[in-house]
Amino acid sequence: MATFREIFTSTRRQIREIKGEEAHQELGKSTFLDVREADEYEQGTIPNAVHLPRGFLELNVEGVIPDKSTPIVVYCAGGVRSAFAAKTLSEMGYSKVSSLAGGFNRWKDDNLPWHLPKTLNQDQRNRYQRHLLLPEVGERGQQKLLESKVLLLGAGGLGSPAALYLAAAGVGTMGIVDMDVVDASNLQRQILHNMDRIGERKVDSAKQTITAMNPDVNVITYDVRLGQDNILDIFSQYDLVVDGTDNFPTRYLVNDASLLTNTKVVHGSIFRFEGQVTAFDPYNGPCYRCMVPEPPPAELAPSCSEAGVLGVLCGVIGSLEAVEAVKLLLGIGEPLVGRLLAYDALTEESRIFKVRRDPNCPACGENVKEIVIAEYDELCMPHAHVA
Repeated sequence: MATFREIFTSTRRQIREIKGEEAHQELGKSTFLDVREADEYEQGTIPNAVHLPRGFLELNVEGVIPDKSTPIVVYCAGGVRSAFAAKTLSEMGYSKVSSLAGGFNRWKDDNLPWHLPKTLNQDQRNRYQRHLLLPEVGERGQQKLLESKVLLLGAGGLGSPAALYLAAAGVGTMGIVDMDVVDASNLQRQILHNMDRIGERKVDSAKQTITAMNPDVNVITYDVRLGQDNILDIFSQYDLVVDGTDNFPTRYLVNDASLLTNTKVVHGSIFRFEGQVTAFDPYNGPCYRCMVPEPPPAELAPSCSEAGVLGVLCGVIGSLEAVEAVKLLLGIGEPLVGRLLAYDALTEESRIFKVRRDPNCPACGENVKEIVIAEYDELCMPHAHVA
């Protein structure tokens, strides 16, 4: 039977080893894969390295590095585990794999760049454990969520489920805009609130619910009317906006502000038993005005208070908005940019429609010279609330 030394020697002959200085030239060109254990990783790592402990390599690497032609530099503490990892990756079809000779210890001894990574504490590891098991999220993705800032427009029917799931997911900063108070008629669908809070400001009620669910989340409240005087300043502080409004004037205002501040928007809307979800990535896809160039006549666009809405439909559409927000924040999957998902609760049918960018769009078109933030209340009935 072969000894460990013999197996290791044989493995080294079958892989490519790379020394520190040569590997240093690959920073920014290759994916550096740290296969050490979590306690080793916390003591220092190579900048921008992907951390995937050796014990989870075969199970998770295809989710972390799906393109098998990606140049990879694998490293551990001293170059032993990384050698075996490099051999395994080659056997799995990865064609450009190297093992860092001497590992991270020699890298540090050679005064090459390294840093102390941001890591989750034990409580956070426990809370977000199911996220950490997902290769598409992992610890790096969870850290990104904790560092993200999301603004919710409305603490109503759509904002409630979106806020709850984004808070549970660990979005570190959540702003909430709403100038309404909790009413008994809200409770059929607005699950951020309860009977004890009737008469309270919605933003205060929402903050209580979110912080009770997840103390990691910093909730910033805006008990104001969103308008041309404040929208640019508010939007500029956030990575992404989740739109839960139910009126066209605000949607046009949100659209124009998102283009000026280059802020991604997840849009949701509901009507009786039907809902829609889409996402807008400024100048990388259509904007809201490309999809709805002009508002419909007021009599064809009644609010939820006039037409009614199935309460649980808000949960479906608001949750889909939260899914799209997480995808955009993490850069995973295929967000609904350039696509509109339409859902019918009565038939449980959904359809996806393509939405193309309009070259003649008055907001994001090729010949637009300047976007002017303005109020559009005269275009529609003056609905001032959210779903």
